[in-house]
Amino acid sequence: MEENQYRDTYHGINPRRCVFEKSINSRRCHCSLSHRFCLADREGVSCNVDIAQKRCQTLLQTLRNSAIFAMRLTRIDGALPHGKEIKVQTGGLLGLQVLLDAEHDAQTGIQDINQLINQAIERYQSMDAFPYDEIVKQIVRFEGRPGRKRANNKKET
Repeated sequence: MEENQYRDTYHGINPRRCVFEKSINSRRCHCSLSHRFCLADREGVSCNVDIAQKRCQTLLQTLRNSAIFAMRLTRIDGALPHGKEIKVQTGGLLGLQVLLDAEHDAQTGIQDINQLINQAIERYQSMDAFPYDEIVKQIVRFEGRPGRKRANNKKET
């Protein structure tokens, strides 16, 4: 299947793409409002609730904007490279989780993105009031899985 044909088909069957799809597909996060599906040899994730998707879009955009300097970027003109996007998505959600539960083990990931955001809004009254400077610290600390080259270098040492 050609890439353009794949994208057209993907958008046709998934009009409400999950904003945190990369984190969910990495198996580090889950969401009670998401639905996983397979298309060709790839997995996709859709969101079941329009208002929740819009809320997640707002949160992710704010996380990206808050982390620009920390990610050594001057601006974000489009999609981030995959590794940086995973760092912002998963690191940002883990940062939010740490704010709510300092004892949270990052290795367990996020059990329910929707519930996490609801709890954070309940505590801070709005997403605008989240302490993004603290969340960005977790984004910077977050390490995704090592690439093949890095993993092989660690084995040799």
